[in-house]
Amino acid sequence: MNIFQLRYIVALDRYRNFVKAAESCGVTQPTLSSMIQKLEEELDVIIFDRSFHPVKPTRIGEKVIDQASVILFNVDQMNELIAEEKERGKGEIKLAVITTVAPYLLPNLFKFCKKNYPDISLLTQEMTTVQIIEKLKKAEIDMAIAATPLIEPSLLEVPLYYEKFLVYISPEDPLYKEEKIVASKMPLDNLWVLKEGHCLRNQIFNFCHKQASTSAIYEAGSIDTLIKIVDANGGYTVIPELHVNFLSEKQKENIRSFTDPIPLREISLIIRKDFVREKMLNIIADAVKQVIPSHMLDSKLKKFAIRL
Repeated sequence: MNIFQLRYIVALDRYRNFVKAAESCGVTQPTLSSMIQKLEEELDVIIFDRSFHPVKPTRIGEKVIDQASVILFNVDQMNELIAEEKERGKGEIKLAVITTVAPYLLPNLFKFCKKNYPDISLLTQEMTTVQIIEKLKKAEIDMAIAATPLIEPSLLEVPLYYEKFLVYISPEDPLYKEEKIVASKMPLDNLWVLKEGHCLRNQIFNFCHKQASTSAIYEAGSIDTLIKIVDANGGYTVIPELHVNFLSEKQKENIRSFTDPIPLREISLIIRKDFVREKMLNIIADAVKQVIPSHMLDSKLKKFAIRL
């Protein structure tokens, strides 16, 4: 068994096509096929069921491929760790960000990295929290930014900042006359929320101390959409603090704060516990410190670099 064979089976799983997988690995199709077959013979298992078109992994093959992905992740980490020691600020970072954080963070994060670390290749995707956990466990991404805690023993969370929730209310809604809103007493009848799969939706119901009622709750795909729905149809929604900068001056008049205790969400950098690229981790953390207002930052992040 060698690293090349592991790369070949991961590539074939990704493309489900021998020719495309071979091209991605820079080898001929016969070479890739032969090396995968030798690996199967060595392990005495069938990794891919070739009777399907496109080809697909067997049950045991899926487990072998998952483990191969983790091994390759650690090999790549070792290579980049050595490269970091030789020359700072070069390499590739595969970063995932939840969709309710990405609009506020990514534009200026890209700007910061481009200016200060032009040799860093930042590959970023928006994902749900469930997708992020799965991708991290399979070592398909390096790190993620999401709301925490996740309560995942295999992952390490580094708090970045804490963000208040605010209420955006239509002038036509009875809540509009209130100066401050009591979270636990918010009626669900006219509440607009994000669709299933967004952690922000669950957080809203948690601090409302109520369960979702499908007959009373209307769902949207983004916070921008929620704002537009409230403007056009009345009712109200809950938005993160950083979204206020996206509102017009007239829309800002529709913002109300919560009474104490003020609902907050913790946003953290999340990595596997075997992650070793400390410098890359601090590059992203430094970028966040430049983007997020100082009063929101985690107190330890303000003072110290991240140590693994």
